[in-house]
Amino acid sequence: MGRFVYSMNVSLDLRIEQVPGDNGAGEWLRLGEELHREANARTRALALMVHGRVYYETMEEYWPRAPEDASLPDYMREYGEIWTAKPKILVSRTRRGAAHNTRIIGGDDAIERLAALRAGTDGDISVGGATLATQLLRAGLLDELLLWTHPSILGFGRPLFDDYDLPIELDLIEHRSFERDVTMRRYAIQDTKETGTC
Repeated sequence: MGRFVYSMNVSLDLRIEQVPGDNGAGEWLRLGEELHREANARTRALALMVHGRVYYETMEEYWPRAPEDASLPDYMREYGEIWTAKPKILVSRTRRGAAHNTRIIGGDDAIERLAALRAGTDGDISVGGATLATQLLRAGLLDELLLWTHPSILGFGRPLFDDYDLPIELDLIEHRSFERDVTMRRYAIQDTKETGTC
């Protein structure tokens, strides 16, 4: 069985964007080469990527063009190649088509279909997008958090999860520091179904 891993850049107060539409490009982020190369390696090792629509559209706007952009450093061009080639699922009720090795799951049974996908997959499946991650968390399907924490407190902005107010019990399973005071922490999520107890 696969594992759903929600990987996201966050501030110390668990915000993922400071203003709507900054799409992970806020000035509070301290993205360096060492961190990017680690993200490349982890992305390369994934079995599959699952994105919500907003997250996917942010990624598809930039990364497919990156490999041909000579102005970018090699590790960013490399990530563009990895993202474009990696099998992806786009969860969307409105999109009818997608390129870059992507298929679409839509409709009211999307979470059930993702549960079946997880059961039939070997390896890690990354989750992109707060709305999708929240839905998987509510369904008890989110297995891990992989948080790249930047040393900033934003005080406002989009949180890591959308409208989720139940306790979440976590076990720290990996920790690493990177240049510019960024830390990576990987947590296993304990049972968090809303119908049960944490």
